[in-house]
Amino acid sequence: MLTIMEAEKELKIAVQMNPGPWEQHSRSVANNARLIAQHVAEMDAEKAFVMGLLHDIGRRAGVTGIMHIFDGYNYMMAMGQEELARICLTHSFPIKDVSTFIGKYDCTQEQLDFLAEYLKKTELNDYDILIQLCDAISLPGGACIMEKRFVDVALRHGLPPFTVAKWKAFMSIKKHFDDLCGCNIYELLPNILENSTVNLI
Repeated sequence: MLTIMEAEKELKIAVQMNPGPWEQHSRSVANNARLIAQHVAEMDAEKAFVMGLLHDIGRRAGVTGIMHIFDGYNYMMAMGQEELARICLTHSFPIKDVSTFIGKYDCTQEQLDFLAEYLKKTELNDYDILIQLCDAISLPGGACIMEKRFVDVALRHGLPPFTVAKWKAFMSIKKHFDDLCGCNIYELLPNILENSTVNLI
């Protein structure tokens, strides 16, 4: 796996190629993943940080929808980083169903078929679902309560039919890490109250 220094270099290059708030979101995901992983005995906090930092690395290719996960996967695979490539694909799917992506489907049917098969055969581990969780609680300015992020996404993308099922999946993941950490994970994340009361519009 890439070191933190190497991952920081990759993110810096990517942001130069496609500047945007996704950089701070990625940093927020990374910081929150590390803080939570530090309280789970079986997890490597630095590994979790790198995964969080690069989960959206496909955005280096430009402003895209679902295509960013394929661009990230292909880029990481070309570097021989299979675990990071996996995170690029799994981070958007707490429900392992390609029809539950929120955003534009700007990929080919062949790519969707590949993704469906990949998700079907992949048993999600704690790193996969930790990045999913942190993706769901990380605004560019830091961690917020999950419901705040749900509203943020809904205001931008609407409420597709799978919305409630996806919310329940995220809540189940949070409970899993609450149990592993022996506390409410929100207690581990700085400024969560302040971030959760910021106006979205």
